Amino acid sequence: MKNLILIRHAKSSWDAPLIDKDRPLSKRGINDAHLVADNVEGSLPQQYIVWSSTAQRAKNTAYIFAENLSIPVETIVFKDDLYTFDEKKLEKIIKSCDDQFDNLILFGHNDAITNFVNTFGNRDIDNVPTSGVVSLHFDQDNWKDIRKGRTETVLFPSDLKKYDPPLTGQPVH
Repeated sequence: MKNLILIRHAKSSWDAPLIDKDRPLSKRGINDAHLVADNVEGSLPQQYIVWSSTAQRAKNTAYIFAENLSIPVETIVFKDDLYTFDEKKLEKIIKSCDDQFDNLILFGHNDAITNFVNTFGNRDIDNVPTSGVVSLHFDQDNWKDIRKGRTETVLFPSDLKKYDPPLTGQPVH
């Protein structure tokens, strides 16, 4: 059995004239990453390995999750290949995971993540938003053999934010 937890990087900032790979997180991105990380622990397996894209926004998101989940930062494996927006390339990287690891947490990018979860999961997801988490369970014992799995956890920042009803002047009963 293999479990894959895909986490899209938090919202990035466009404020500075940087190349795409170097863009940092925005304030909202930092807040959303903390919010989701604080609420995802119960959905994670006990043991796992962590991979992240080398893009600054993905690395920073991985660091926030590591801080909130007590993951030693030095155990995160940063992979240049994960700086991809293509689900076929993402699939190839995931299928290269060593079979000694049953649980993989991966920080990456869209459109690769949304397309991957729609191809390999059993639930249609229009868009995995920034800081979104989707976990998939596969009945196969080898990463290279994974095929259609079960979508087990879907957790987006919007699921966790409390929206106050608008003030209408009407008393609340």
